[in-house]
Amino acid sequence: MAKGRGTLSLHGVSFANASTAAPATSVPWWSTTLLEPEAEAVAQAVRDRRIAMGPVTETFEREFADRLGVAHALAVPSGSVALLMALLAHGVGPGDEVIVPNRTFIATAHAVLMAGATPVLAEVRADVPLLDLDSVAARISPHTRALLPVHLNGRAVDMEAVNALADRHGLVVIEDACQALFSRRGDRWLGTESDAGCYSLGVAKLITCGYGGVVVCHAESTRDRLIALRNHGVLDTSKPGYGSLGFNFKFSDMMAAIARVQLERAQEHGDRVTEVYRRYRAALSNWDGIQMIPVDIEAGEVPLYPEVVTANRASLRAHLADGSIQCQDMAPSLHLSPHLAAANPSPAYARSERYDESGLILPGGPSQPLANVDLVISHLQKWSHRLMGPEGAGT
Repeated sequence: MAKGRGTLSLHGVSFANASTAAPATSVPWWSTTLLEPEAEAVAQAVRDRRIAMGPVTETFEREFADRLGVAHALAVPSGSVALLMALLAHGVGPGDEVIVPNRTFIATAHAVLMAGATPVLAEVRADVPLLDLDSVAARISPHTRALLPVHLNGRAVDMEAVNALADRHGLVVIEDACQALFSRRGDRWLGTESDAGCYSLGVAKLITCGYGGVVVCHAESTRDRLIALRNHGVLDTSKPGYGSLGFNFKFSDMMAAIARVQLERAQEHGDRVTEVYRRYRAALSNWDGIQMIPVDIEAGEVPLYPEVVTANRASLRAHLADGSIQCQDMAPSLHLSPHLAAANPSPAYARSERYDESGLILPGGPSQPLANVDLVISHLQKWSHRLMGPEGAGT
């Protein structure tokens, strides 16, 4: 974390092993910034002795719920924990199966495993890496307990269809909206159209307090189970006794102080990542060698990351690195993980494999200078000319 002119900046965030230092780069793949208001907010929390979970967290939870139009929001240590708690709150456990998309970050499947259940992998659609409903229907068994659609990179899964399918089979629906905070289709925020929705406040998300997550729900009974899960089975701290299974999944007021300021800037952050996507899309619209993976920004989807596919990924990555530009391969499909193979013995994921072989994340983030985006586009154009000749870059 580097200081500069009253700001605290986090740059060059990587999905790689944290023990491996990222190379110095003039254009990081992700850029987000904590400003003086965040620093003052956490300092005030310390001065007020608001260190553990308390009134600042409660205020953040109310503000978060109000922004999304839901009855209840609980702040927790991470988006991964949010997913685990949502599953446990709905009774998912050993002997149960939960259907998840093959294209998602591994945390989605790990939450299912941590709950003692089995993740069953469904294929994604042909046009975008979102859950394919025909594939889901084909994988429903007598052991299926829940569906876990993922709004990957702010793209909206068809929740009307998901909920209709779940209703026919009596299944729980939990939305993984960790990459989709304040993304929407129509007048509903993603993550608010099911039994529970889960969000991440990690460093490479729309708003951040370093780590953190939020679970939202509409039902008071679900809220009570989540509260107990967060505090070792204690629902009412004024009464002694442990009523149910739980753990220490509490938040802190210091994190909440930062998150409250970030929440105020959420619209600004959403506007910036959308503009970053818009610039890349306009520049790459007629190129043969590289294509944007669609995000429907006109419908209200917020593209957290500018994702592309190219058959020449290694060449492009090397070319950008030569220009001190950082990028990231998209996370691998889940069927490639050995510890998930036993429950998914006959993988047929040709649609998913497209992204394993060719998916790349270009530089973005809510603090990414647009001049950096233009610089990246210039390097992409040079690469396209070199790879395919002048006609390869389109017009």
